[in-house]
Amino acid sequence: MSDLEVHAEFAGVVVAIPHGADERVGAGAPLVVLEAMKMEHEVLAETDGVVRSVAVAVGEAVEAGQLLLTLEPGAADGRAAAAGAQAPAAAGERADLHAVHARHAIGLDDARPEAVAGRHERGQRTARENVSDLLDEGSFVEYGPLLFAAQERRRSREELIARTPADGLVAGVGEIDGRPVVAMSYDYTVLAGTQGMRNHAKKDRLFVLAERRRLPLVLFAEGGGGRPGDVDMPIVAGLDCRAFALFAELSGLVPLVGIASGYCFAGNAALLGCCDVVIATENASIGMGGPAMIEGGGLGVHAPGDVGPIAVQHANGVVDLRVADEAAAVAAAKLYLSYFRGAGEPGEAPDQERLRDLVPEQRKRIYDVRAVIATLSDERSVLELRDGFGPGIVTALARVAGRPLGIVANDPTHLGGAIDADGADKAARFLQLCDAFALPVLFLCDTPGFMVGPEAERTATVRHFGRMFLGGANLSVPTGTIVLRKGYGLGAQAMAGGGFKQPLFTVGWPTSEFGGMGLEGAVRLGMRRELDAVEDPDERERLFEQFVAAAYERGRGVNMAAYGEIDDVIDPADSRRWIATLFADGSGEWWRRPGKRRPFVDAW
Repeated sequence: MSDLEVHAEFAGVVVAIPHGADERVGAGAPLVVLEAMKMEHEVLAETDGVVRSVAVAVGEAVEAGQLLLTLEPGAADGRAAAAGAQAPAAAGERADLHAVHARHAIGLDDARPEAVAGRHERGQRTARENVSDLLDEGSFVEYGPLLFAAQERRRSREELIARTPADGLVAGVGEIDGRPVVAMSYDYTVLAGTQGMRNHAKKDRLFVLAERRRLPLVLFAEGGGGRPGDVDMPIVAGLDCRAFALFAELSGLVPLVGIASGYCFAGNAALLGCCDVVIATENASIGMGGPAMIEGGGLGVHAPGDVGPIAVQHANGVVDLRVADEAAAVAAAKLYLSYFRGAGEPGEAPDQERLRDLVPEQRKRIYDVRAVIATLSDERSVLELRDGFGPGIVTALARVAGRPLGIVANDPTHLGGAIDADGADKAARFLQLCDAFALPVLFLCDTPGFMVGPEAERTATVRHFGRMFLGGANLSVPTGTIVLRKGYGLGAQAMAGGGFKQPLFTVGWPTSEFGGMGLEGAVRLGMRRELDAVEDPDERERLFEQFVAAAYERGRGVNMAAYGEIDDVIDPADSRRWIATLFADGSGEWWRRPGKRRPFVDAW
């Protein structure tokens, strides 16, 4: 058999000739290595054989088609065949892969036992433990784990890699119950969870990703705000940071969940305050400035735990969900997000006949409106929000027949169900949340109206009450109103989106009663002349009660329905059938549409 000529397929430079003349080679063995465009290419033997002559030398430039060597075909011996085969992998990892794995391992909890122990001693978990608990096992894809703090002008790179892993922010994309989310956790063991140059850039990257993919975002916000120690970049004040605008732009587009455990101050608190829902643990202290900023402003010296403790921030409305610890916070975050994923399997319905007895026949007797909500909803499906603030209004997420909705209810145990400024703000903000994420709203009305009087007006009620009308009248989602007992005046209209014909339905229970204002007040005002004409106090009181009874008879629900001012008076046990009209298939769920439904969800 004649010798085979091996030619160059392209122009290049010879950088290696593995086999010389008279050496045996196996098929697939490299004969010549050419470099072209800074890449090395092996010219391989097409068959077993013996190298007979080499026509080029290392370092020589060759042209396409130029002869490189000649090869005499023939069976190769075992050594030649072995030379042509792929070399077996050495024991263990390749060096380059091992280096990558080792670099990642530096930032993991196993490599930081002291930091982990410190967290556990304080009854808290690490950032990675929280993210791991939040996300489905094996679903986390981390972004920027190899970052370190921008402080090489102050500290060695080796120290920064070891001491500031991920630049203090563990972040990426994972899944909760099979649905993708963005998860981000400041790491308090790294420079007190502060916001550094590189973790700002990481946040920006993930905020944009959340916008592009329409992904919910969960933020563990523990930390101290801006980090003055990052000196590796030329800045004056660092106010050109994009993170806050990018995060705020997500409002109303995707659900935003903020979790605070431990200390959460300044920039971290600013992000937390932009979230749709704030979940905080018993050890949380939240404030727009930490102790150093407070002292620097000449405002005194305060311990971190005294700046904004949970008792304060829960009562004033900052915290929506108050929980025991981080494990409970993660569970609450998962539950909250479940309401924004559409319909699920229908849950078990409580015994609806119980509704007939939850509102007492005695019209002045208080009752538990939360029991009404729980019985109307699927079993164990109710999540109340902001329960420490505005106690006269209950706002809750729930499901009926597996479909999520929002519920706004008056609580007669507080001010008799009257709506005050805090309650109005609480309701108005909740309406925005439901509207932004296409949740129908059910109003459960039992109110004597808005709070009035000099003390009430000092709280700017005119403006705060207006928020309920503005929010309710401009909802794009379906609403319905059930009047449990009192439906008086402007407050009752606010509990129907501005008027009784605004919802898809307005119905009353047998205990419902209506009037332009509270019946007793209306009688005292409207019948003042007749009452003043009676001198005997006992007789005057008997006449007053007669007038009240007559007013109640006129304002009974069945009378309202008879005149068409409400749609019907119903058996309470039939309420779920009316609620189902909010999701009627015939509507085509016309209120659902892609993109933002409103510019943002108000932080307050």
